[in-house]
Amino acid sequence: MPWDERFLLGVAEMDATHREFVALADALQTAADDEFPALFKQLAEHTRAHFEHEGKLMKACRFPAIGEHNSEHLRVLGELAHFGRGVAAGRLKAARDYARGLPDWFATHLATMDAALAARLKA
Repeated sequence: MPWDERFLLGVAEMDATHREFVALADALQTAADDEFPALFKQLAEHTRAHFEHEGKLMKACRFPAIGEHNSEHLRVLGELAHFGRGVAAGRLKAARDYARGLPDWFATHLATMDAALAARLKA
């Protein structure tokens, strides 16, 4: 999942964070087994900080769909934690399968929830 200019939302801080997410998710796709655990952990830590920041943005602009958006964030963080435990135990296959689904999830999340948040922030 290389970066694509179609991912730009016009909110600089969101766009920068999304670029980092895409780079990490993309690196996971081809990571060797010895590189994968550290990259997966880095993605999980980035995503936690990413979602925390978006949560602050949602509160600041009184985003109407904050509950739904936060619920989606919590779901993904739970999945990352679950698969991260497997990775820490040396089980990479399930996490690799999960990582392969991240590009589709990201594209949908960006086009729906994050696009709505960006529109609210720009209003």
